Amino acid sequence: GAGKSTIINLLMRFYDPQSGRITVDNHDIKSLKIKSLRDQITILMQEAQLFYKSVAENIAFGKEGATTEEIIRAAKLAQAHDFIENMPNGYETMIEEGGENLSGGQKQRINIARAMIRNTPILILDEPTTALDAKSESLVHDAINVLTRGKTTFVIAHKLSTIRDADKILVLDKGQMVGLGKHDELLENCEPYRQLCRWQFGMGIDTAPELSGIAETAPLKP
Repeated sequence: GAGKSTIINLLMRFYDPQSGRITVDNHDIKSLKIKSLRDQITILMQEAQLFYKSVAENIAFGKEGATTEEIIRAAKLAQAHDFIENMPNGYETMIEEGGENLSGGQKQRINIARAMIRNTPILILDEPTTALDAKSESLVHDAINVLTRGKTTFVIAHKLSTIRDADKILVLDKGQMVGLGKHDELLENCEPYRQLCRWQFGMGIDTAPELSGIAETAPLKP
């Protein structure tokens, strides 16, 4: 209820702001065709969205006409190639409904490979490592670090460790923006952010108060 989903819905133009405007490289997104805008954005959700198709087809879903070489390269960048090769039929292995024959980390890395091959300039990461164990989370983080290079990336996060190095952190509390800046700046001038840091880094994340953040890296022109 902090407002994270609302901001993402505005960026995707599922609805438009009642006042003000949102710009991408100085273009008001309301002046852009919705398909054109969404073709520039990739979203990674907490739960990877996979289809009852082969591994290769799931990766290639991100780009029409993707070649085998492109699929394999994307999988390697996403830290997925090795486990795919060890599957019964490699890249032709069928993914069961809901990805039942894959671990959470494997599903997310295939999802990242799809994002790699899609290669859009804007990424939205909606806590894609939340449900993973420590080993899988580390592998997915490595893949995400490759995926986000040179791209404008919005990261929705409750774990502040995932956004400490962001160019901008937007702190939301009960539908209101209560802070905007880098990590060190917010520690100085944003009490809700400072409080959340105390809870997460000092007392454990499970008992943290209800406060959320959206981080942006490699920002586009204002």
